[in-house]
Amino acid sequence: MSQNNKSEQLWTIVAILGFALLLVIGYKLKASMTPSITATATLDKSCDLRKDKCTTLLPSGGKVSLSITPKTIPILRPLVLNVIVDGIAVSKVEVDFIGIDMDMGYNRSTLEKIETEHFKGKAVIPVCVRSKMEWEARVLLHTNNGLIMAPFRFYTIK
Repeated sequence: MSQNNKSEQLWTIVAILGFALLLVIGYKLKASMTPSITATATLDKSCDLRKDKCTTLLPSGGKVSLSITPKTIPILRPLVLNVIVDGIAVSKVEVDFIGIDMDMGYNRSTLEKIETEHFKGKAVIPVCVRSKMEWEARVLLHTNNGLIMAPFRFYTIK
């Protein structure tokens, strides 16, 4: 075997190991960005965030409401998120935006506590190749008993 072939084989092995290392790092990062959910509220498909706030009952008791302004929910424009919790103690609220039927990457906003039960923050919805895109806003409620997730659906129009 010539010196050239040995060098090519070595670089191929290094490239494969580097790619495998990147896959492992990506998997670990994704796991750390996706906390373990202890309870999930039922999705109310009849509620339309483009018309009004949506409220859902939590499995452990209490309820959570989400509203987004402006009501047209434009893409690539600042949105204001308001979450109101009732009947449950929450230390932190985050909202994940998940593309339905299309992975749109990591898009999470941490909301600021305004009052005991009111959290507010900003977010931006990324552009999609589709003219109409369906989304799920996953409200993540951090409690002493674990993480509770409340899903809310909406759509954007390009």
